[in-house]
Amino acid sequence: MKNLRTIAQRYLLPSLPLDPKGRLTLQEGRGRGLCGSRFKVRGSRFMLALLTIFNFQFSIFNLTSCAPEPPLHLYNDELTNISLPAPRLSLEVQWNYDIVYQIKYDWKAEWYYGWDDADRGRWGEIDPTDPTKFYLRRYYTGNVPFGPHLRYYDPPPFYGNHYQDHFDWGFWDILVYNEPQVDVLSVHFDESDHDNIIAYTNPSPYSSRHYAPRYTRAFYAPEPLYAGYKQAEEINSDLRGFDYDEVNNIWVRKLELVLLPVTYVYLTQIILHNNKGRITGVAGTCNLTGMARNTNLHTRRAGDNAISVNYECFMKSNLPYIPLADIIDPKPDSPDPETAERVDVIGGRLLTFGICGLAPWDDINEETMTPDQIRKKIETIDKNDHVIELTFTFANSTATLQKDFDVTDQVKKYFKGGVLTIELNVDDLEIPEPGGGGGLFDPVIEEPDSVTYEIPIFKETP
Repeated sequence: MKNLRTIAQRYLLPSLPLDPKGRLTLQEGRGRGLCGSRFKVRGSRFMLALLTIFNFQFSIFNLTSCAPEPPLHLYNDELTNISLPAPRLSLEVQWNYDIVYQIKYDWKAEWYYGWDDADRGRWGEIDPTDPTKFYLRRYYTGNVPFGPHLRYYDPPPFYGNHYQDHFDWGFWDILVYNEPQVDVLSVHFDESDHDNIIAYTNPSPYSSRHYAPRYTRAFYAPEPLYAGYKQAEEINSDLRGFDYDEVNNIWVRKLELVLLPVTYVYLTQIILHNNKGRITGVAGTCNLTGMARNTNLHTRRAGDNAISVNYECFMKSNLPYIPLADIIDPKPDSPDPETAERVDVIGGRLLTFGICGLAPWDDINEETMTPDQIRKKIETIDKNDHVIELTFTFANSTATLQKDFDVTDQVKKYFKGGVLTIELNVDDLEIPEPGGGGGLFDPVIEEPDSVTYEIPIFKETP
């Protein structure tokens, strides 16, 4: 012990908590060792402190260079560094139905509307863009993994995939989700129950013919939203699970948490055969009915409250009746663009919280369930009809025609999002006379520049 005290007095700052007999006291202290390496000591880390001193002693007797070793206690009482994985973004990844249907879902083989500069100006890229801003909510469970939440922390948002904050030793449950990136935010977060954070949207000014009288309006579509929840993450004193970053001289805890989508992309298209210029477009906007109004970010389970989701649709004229896959990568048997049938296509892109009651990554186990079991599970979960609501406009006429197109089977099939297609022969459509209208008259609602809506919020049990 005398040698230990001599070593400590010579090479460490006097603030090292040793009593006159050379014993380490149970107090907080600081010191500095060889080559300027810094250390901290806490009474509750008694063994860690002893190991640190023994390390210094070993360095003294093997003094060959001043290359610093990564200090195992560096993160103690300092900012713990957490590395987060990137979310799964591309439509090919999000629309992975390989296990469900035993084939790779090639959505481009079903998509005729295309995606040009005008579409990118309206909706952005057809694939979701990378989120850059995230929220991390964490819950301390002490020394009990999967235990009750003892404390809740709501730190400010951060950018990128690197997060720093103070963590007590023990087990943590961690929720990560991105902040939507659009200028006009339609997604709101109900954090009144910290253990069940709910993302939801509110009614829009646009009418819907379904779900009245509870909702006479369609709801705004959410923005791209990803979430991941990991329980029993251990932040321990010996840095198990940490990797040393030699460049930045820090220990990094890689969080094995996958950010999965809680909003699902649908591409809708109404292919007009033999239109001959009669239908000129859509009055106002379109709605997709029967989708969930909200979702639970912890469980990723969609709520049970069915709504209509409002979105924009636009018409393209005189397109070759060729799917996008054959345009991007023509094959020997692909249709010839010069001789292919010409069609008009009304297309749109929207996001939803999915079908009511569905948590595809929890309730649907694609590794253990057979395709038939998955399809039956979807039938059991989804009790709603899914309809595309729109109003056609016509050339040389003030008449409009409301139409509802049933896409229930398609939504159930593509429960994680996909292409919804309606084929319509306009020759079979009853065209209203000029000045008249088909079905109930539904005027186009133009959203004013400034208006205040008093909208009740219906909170659901997650």
